[in-house]
Formats: sequence, C-alpha cells, structure tokens
Amino acid sequence: MKQYSEACDQNRMPILDILKREFRAARRVLEIGSGTGQHAVFFGRHLPHLLWQTSDLEENHASIHAWIAETGLDNVAPPLLLDVRSHDWPEVQFDGIFSANTSHIMSWSTVASMFTGIGSLLTRPGCFCLYGPFNYANQYTSDSNRHFDQWLRRRDPDSGLRNFEDLDDLARNNGLRLRTDHVMPVNNRLLVWEKC
Repeated sequence: MKQYSEACDQNRMPILDILKREFRAARRVLEIGSGTGQHAVFFGRHLPHLLWQTSDLEENHASIHAWIAETGLDNVAPPLLLDVRSHDWPEVQFDGIFSANTSHIMSWSTVASMFTGIGSLLTRPGCFCLYGPFNYANQYTSDSNRHFDQWLRRRDPDSGLRNFEDLDDLARNNGLRLRTDHVMPVNNRLLVWEKC
C-alpha cells in the first residue's frame, strides 16, 4: 500500500539541490530509512546517473515497492531489509549513503550502530548525507526544534534531536570526516561526511 508524507514533498527540492553536488561523482547510493519511498523515486528521477538503493524495516517495504512500481524507474532498486541495529548489513559497498529524518527517531545506541555500518559500507572518498534537525553545543537552534524535541521525548524517551558534535564524534570514529554542513529550510541541516 502506497503511503504519503507531506514532509517529503516539502523538503525534497532543497535536498535535491545539495545531492546534485554531493553525489555528482557517485554511482551507487544507499538510502537508509526509505520510509514511504517518495524521496527514493524523486531523487532517482533527478539523479539518473546513479543507482538509488532503497532500504528500510520490512513494514515499510510495501509502500516503497508501490512508489517504485508507479514510476517505473529502472535506477531505483527495490528495498533491502535493513535494521541498522543488526550486524547483517548488505555486503555490497556504496559510494554514497543518504538518510533523512532518522537520527532523531532512533535511540542513541541505534544511531551509533548506523554510523558503524556506514563506515564499513562506504567506499573512499564516498560521502554520507544526513538530513534533519540537530542541536549545536547542546543548544536548540529554534523554538520549533525545542518543541519538536520535547514531543519526540514524550513519545519515546530514547529518541530526540541529536547534538551535532556527538554525531561528528561517531563519524570520525568510523573513518569519516565532515565535509560540509548545509543550512536548510525550516531549521534543518544537511550534514555531509566523506570517507577518509
């Protein structure tokens, strides 16, 4: 069953503008947490030079399959079953990895597992692009981000906005270095690390 996320439609153009630059040399990109599948088909359509590999937990696969089937794109691959907490990551390597709005809905230990997996899958000098709202020096960047974080933690105490410096530590511990920190609309960012 095809699912729809309004947020995906709202943020896709600003993200695409960045991905066109960051993935210009990429040929094989893994999306972690493809969700509805909307981002995958949109980016796949506008980045025809690369293969966009979707992935997510099994409960989201039906929607991803539906979006791919509707668009008929041959450069968007059916979803891999990927739980970033497991050690069963794909054996194929990628020269680009993308994830949107995932780190704040995961527990911190799950975020750490995700970075470990990314460090093992990403080829040099490939890059990992992470989109979402983040804190800096343990400070909120806006009132809306503060309210969003409070809502997340009421829903699940293990979730919440992540501190940029903590994410950057995880990245460096897994062989990645920060390349760019892009300011995005609505108090979001797109962080780009490259494999070094």
